[in-house]
Amino acid sequence: MITIHLQNSPLVENKKVRTVSGVCDSTGNQTLKNYMNYNKKLLGMLVLSLISFTGLAQLSTPPGGGSQRAYVRQHVGGVGTVEIDYSSPGARGRTIYGTVVPYGFNNLGFGLSSADNPSPWRAGADQNTTFTFSHAVKIGGKELPAGKYGFFVAPAEDGPWTVIFSKDNNHWGSFFYQEANDALRTEVEAEDASFHEWLTYEFIDRQNTSTTVALIWGDKKLPVKIELANPIEAHMSQLKAELNNQAGFSFQNYGTAARYASSVGEHEQAIQWADAAINAPFFGQKNWGTMSTKGAVLTAAGRADEAQIVMDEAIKLPGANAGAIHQYGRQLIAAGKAEKALEIFKYNQKTNNGAWPTNYGLARGYSAVGNYKQALKYLKLAKNNIPAGDTLNGPIIDQNIAKLEKGEDIN
Repeated sequence: MITIHLQNSPLVENKKVRTVSGVCDSTGNQTLKNYMNYNKKLLGMLVLSLISFTGLAQLSTPPGGGSQRAYVRQHVGGVGTVEIDYSSPGARGRTIYGTVVPYGFNNLGFGLSSADNPSPWRAGADQNTTFTFSHAVKIGGKELPAGKYGFFVAPAEDGPWTVIFSKDNNHWGSFFYQEANDALRTEVEAEDASFHEWLTYEFIDRQNTSTTVALIWGDKKLPVKIELANPIEAHMSQLKAELNNQAGFSFQNYGTAARYASSVGEHEQAIQWADAAINAPFFGQKNWGTMSTKGAVLTAAGRADEAQIVMDEAIKLPGANAGAIHQYGRQLIAAGKAEKALEIFKYNQKTNNGAWPTNYGLARGYSAVGNYKQALKYLKLAKNNIPAGDTLNGPIIDQNIAKLEKGEDIN
């Protein structure tokens, strides 16, 4: 029970009536009348508020009609997500398509549905089914911006079914569907399926930048392929967001981001991130890993001379072990820089005192410049210091020795 005390109202003070309207006779009757009207309005507002508040409280009674809400979520390409919220009815022995779910567009006789504005199927039950995309996608070759959409389907007895993503995403069923609010409409071929009692949305295929979700109910399956509209942009945006957060306090993460950006042709961004891995306050470090990353992204950007300066410094830094320098030398050979590669192999052999695989590197370096005699000398040295347990390099070295003896390059 709620008690409203009027005696403490600011409109009553020391048993004298204060002026409300600004007009009052000598007895104060007009003021008292205004005062009572004010409190009647206040009481009415309180009652309405209580009614509204009471209306918000709902009990968890069993769902009607046998349909229950369901929800599925799938990542696409590591950064995007597709979320589907729907009600799942059961077949309950009924013939689904052509009866429970009529073909095409139909006048439902309620809401905005009419002969002039027929409605598709809600692709579920109760509240309309919704799809939510975290990033822009392509469906049927058409682009759809990120957002939440109502999902509707017009089944066909023969031929493709019409699939609709609508800007209206909070309606009951399809009674208020309007074609003018379609965000994307396309056609999809339905397929025969093993019988499904409950209407289900299932992700049946998952690729690096796409996924396929199937609406399955009764004996039909409707597969809808969803592709990230711009996978590179999605990944780059995600990396930028993460580097602006806790993950951004790590030179390793900046190096990873730089290598990805370089691999997809975002060269300027790759160079900026590579620089940050080396020079950023608090976490930047100059070592073999960060400098070789910068060298690689500069090379990919077509700035080979700058990359060479960076790498000449990198091979002298912590982390530049014999194996790492050897691989760098091989990269130079692949890039057609045989003389520079031989210089690097010589440095590696001298700095690391002939440790494995420095002699093998010299063999490759001399072979690359056509000096097969010297190459054969160092390849035989390499065979004599293969690490214990290494069963892979012995046979390969034997094959390469045979090549050098015939005057063939081993690279």
